[in-house]
Amino acid sequence: MEIIATCAAGIEGILGNELKHLGYHANVENGRVRLEGDFQDIIRLNLWLRTADRVKIVLAKFMAKTFDDLFENVKQIPWEDWLALDAAFPVSGKSQKSQLHNVPSVQAITKKAIVERMNQTYHRRTKFPETGAEYPVQVSINKNKAMITLDTTGSSLFKRGYRLDKGGAPMKENMAAALVLLSHWYPEDPFMDPVCGSGTIPIEAALLGRNIAPGINRHFVCEQWQQVDETMVSKLREEARAAQKPKVELDIVGYDIDGRMINISKVNAKAAGVLHNIHFKQLAVKDFNTDKENGVIVANPPYGQRLSDRDSVHVLYEQMGKIYRPMTTWSKYILTSDLNFEKYYGEQATKRRKLYNGSLRTDLFQYWGKKKR
Repeated sequence: MEIIATCAAGIEGILGNELKHLGYHANVENGRVRLEGDFQDIIRLNLWLRTADRVKIVLAKFMAKTFDDLFENVKQIPWEDWLALDAAFPVSGKSQKSQLHNVPSVQAITKKAIVERMNQTYHRRTKFPETGAEYPVQVSINKNKAMITLDTTGSSLFKRGYRLDKGGAPMKENMAAALVLLSHWYPEDPFMDPVCGSGTIPIEAALLGRNIAPGINRHFVCEQWQQVDETMVSKLREEARAAQKPKVELDIVGYDIDGRMINISKVNAKAAGVLHNIHFKQLAVKDFNTDKENGVIVANPPYGQRLSDRDSVHVLYEQMGKIYRPMTTWSKYILTSDLNFEKYYGEQATKRRKLYNGSLRTDLFQYWGKKKR
């Protein structure tokens, strides 16, 4: 089958590297990677991909300039091979730069075409109960090119299941994992998040350091499908558990000025099974000091989106510069939407990378340390 794994804009290359390390050959495209595989691969990808949003099966691709084009091409798909009589098949849609720009109509026509095809198989039934396993269908049209996919994931892959409390404006787990992977952190080196919030970045670092599959504590919508063998899924989950490294020594710390956030971080880390791998402590950025070397700092500080917050955020950036600049063996990766960050930090970044934190354009300011060995 043709499979696509979707992701946030800007991290396609990281997702491509993840697939490479899992042994797959994948083509990297805007917002997704494309590969071929079977249901065993689909379960593996859902279990192991840290930076993806969803894993989808591509059922068809065609030009669709009219609703007739859309209807007839969707009807050509052998839906009876996928959907049982009681299958639920909700249809979502999106359209960009296309003649068929009315998304509700696109969804309705797609649904109608599926029902028409199913009618032919199930002896002219006009209604289907949709009480069984769910097969989420998506119709995506870009520049009049339509793609019909089945979502195998269900709730987005960033929902690992460990975040019991969020606090303020938390970063999605897959974006946090992307930042950890971008930092090229090695588990034998120190790792620090000075503004850890609900603990997502340190937790994702610990999951990586322990080789814990990010999807191990959740289920995927395709596990209920008639095409997916329950024994195979159990086997892959057992293999994932066997691959964990329970005794690895990790030096991961998460600080936050707000003691309430530290308590939330501990609750979430416990739910993720990595509380004993992370040291959480209430501490202001200005009070940090260390004699450790060769470490990595990954931080998602407040951005100062509101005018009233800007001055305090700029003071925080200045404090970061004062404390971190002398730490020359440490690499620092700081994500913010404030494009003047370098001015307040007091040093030009080694490299900047554009990323989208949700719909917000941000830059990852990277300061590469010179390691001592």
